[in-house]
Amino acid sequence: MRVLLLGSGAKDHAVAWWFSKSCYLSGLYSAPGNLATGRFSTNLPDVNPADKEVVYKACVEHKIDYVFIGTEAPLFTGVVKYLNERGIRTFGAAENSVKLEGDRSFSRAFTRRHNIPIPHSSLFGDFNGLQKYLERHAGEYFTIKSNYVSPSRIMLSSDDTGALLSYSKKLFEKGPVLLEEFVRGTPASCSLLLDRNGYLALPITSDYTKKSAEDQTPTGGMGALCPIPIIDEIKEKIIEKIIKPTLYGMQVEQLSYKGILTLSLMITADKEPYLVDYHTRFNDPSAQAMIPIINTDLISILLAMEEDKVSSIELSTSDECTVAVVLASDGYPMEPKIGQEIKGLSSAFLEPLADGPIVFCGAIQEKDGKAITTGGRNLTVVGKGRSIGEANKNAYDFIKRRQFPGLWYRDDIGNAYFC
Repeated sequence: MRVLLLGSGAKDHAVAWWFSKSCYLSGLYSAPGNLATGRFSTNLPDVNPADKEVVYKACVEHKIDYVFIGTEAPLFTGVVKYLNERGIRTFGAAENSVKLEGDRSFSRAFTRRHNIPIPHSSLFGDFNGLQKYLERHAGEYFTIKSNYVSPSRIMLSSDDTGALLSYSKKLFEKGPVLLEEFVRGTPASCSLLLDRNGYLALPITSDYTKKSAEDQTPTGGMGALCPIPIIDEIKEKIIEKIIKPTLYGMQVEQLSYKGILTLSLMITADKEPYLVDYHTRFNDPSAQAMIPIINTDLISILLAMEEDKVSSIELSTSDECTVAVVLASDGYPMEPKIGQEIKGLSSAFLEPLADGPIVFCGAIQEKDGKAITTGGRNLTVVGKGRSIGEANKNAYDFIKRRQFPGLWYRDDIGNAYFC
């Protein structure tokens, strides 16, 4: 199979690396790709993944059999439908389905229709209405986020009314703003590979989104671990209360597709799971934590999905744990420093040793022979081990040995799970 992967982030590097191991692969292309994907695929830097006509021309030129959409932009510009109408198979949500992620007011109404547990939320179309509401509820803890797709899932959770209002001004520039009650608990991400008849659940991860444990500033993804230790009782509740009603709702409302649906969850202290958000794509950095422990050939999964038999796949995983640590540019998430050179990458993306860390490249491109930052999350270092503690040590030992100037990271990813 000749595959075109649309994307350029660290999660796309991880997916490309997964593809590269397939015995069914005869050609791999990345559009636009990044500094690292060129190690094992052909980068197409001039192909805009959101331009359906340009993507189609690249498919014809390179005799592409299958297009895997890893980034969100092509999902909203009709690339899936455009390619399918021209006989090219795709992995990704159709336009009418991406509103599960791209329109949070729709997704909240969807969950209410299908009795899916989710935090109470209110949609505000203007700043004055939000201000009056927050002033009446001063001191209460809320999460505020854009109603529409937001880069890196950036949001703010805080009990500081002034901070919430200040951040909302940036969000209102894009459109309506969603204010949600803050549910305390353990965050988890559950990724499902979907076809028209069923799903294949990938290993569950736990994400770290804040700059630090006590931080109350806007956040993005700073780390993840996999697999998260969840008891069977909670897994069953996730299936019965969230996964099954979600897939039923997608079928009856004609939202089903062949691709991935990631459920961002919060698991409370009383063992109850709540849906926080739907994502019609892999999450970053949960994908980087999850993919290294999956042994099953990716293309074999995709072929089963084409025949609507993905639920028949028995996923094979290693018995290892992973801890993924994101290295981000100064100023991330709101104003990341762009254009700075990152040194010391010459051998970081070679095929890792069996017991060594894996480095996935994010917003970094090559310019004049140098590695230059092009966005906020630049590298994800994934440590592996027999326990979360061992994986944590392997990840942080690698980072400290290399010392990437100009990048920062959380130093506690996985600490709470040491045993």
